[in-house]
Amino acid sequence: MSFIGSIRTDYYEYSMRTPTVEHQSFTARLECRYLLHIPEQLDDKSLLIITLHGYSSNPEVMLRLTGGLMGDRHVIAALEAPNQHYVTDGLPNRQSVPGYNWGISPHWDSAVRLHHDMLLQTLASLRDRFEMGRERCLLVGFSQPVGLNYRFAGTHPGEVAGIIGLCGGVPRDWEEDKYRSVEAAVLHISRDQDEFYPVEMVTQFPEGLRRHAADVEFHLLEGPHRFPSKANGIVRAWMDRVFGHG
Repeated sequence: MSFIGSIRTDYYEYSMRTPTVEHQSFTARLECRYLLHIPEQLDDKSLLIITLHGYSSNPEVMLRLTGGLMGDRHVIAALEAPNQHYVTDGLPNRQSVPGYNWGISPHWDSAVRLHHDMLLQTLASLRDRFEMGRERCLLVGFSQPVGLNYRFAGTHPGEVAGIIGLCGGVPRDWEEDKYRSVEAAVLHISRDQDEFYPVEMVTQFPEGLRRHAADVEFHLLEGPHRFPSKANGIVRAWMDRVFGHG
């Protein structure tokens, strides 16, 4: 009985203690990757296009889709999102395919900083390699990175001359004055059956974007949350207006 009593006493004393839980963070080196399409010939109408895939996708898919939408005369760099996971309904197995994402809401601030660093380094490296100025740089995103790209343009104006947002959203804090005037022209394309961005939401995007961007073109296309592969007419007409060619 005394042994049992001592156990209960010890447990009671332990349960009365107030544990200290600290949240610590640190930085470490991260290997970032992208696929690069280089056309056979470059001319004064070739662009440097940085394109970012959606949640659970990969740079291979985004490179193919972007090339089909904009043509193969441009240098296209398809960045791989920094966070890895397997795309599967259950536990991963040998048939599971890798997917990548740009971050989750509990760590969104660090995800935004990492996204900005990746873009800045990629742009600087490729501009130097292909001798292209900022006036020939185009930033493209599908779904998840669309809002991240707008944040980048509002934080680092002048890095790119054009931004194309496909089936994505406007940052929730876009109204805040922490963002600077966006110098790039913006083309935003939404879908009228998008399960993540309903029509009543996306129709407010043009006005919202103009809070910091002067040149905003918006299109609402028919269909669900899918890459708008048949929008090449819209995209190339916009490219002709912004960059001086189709």
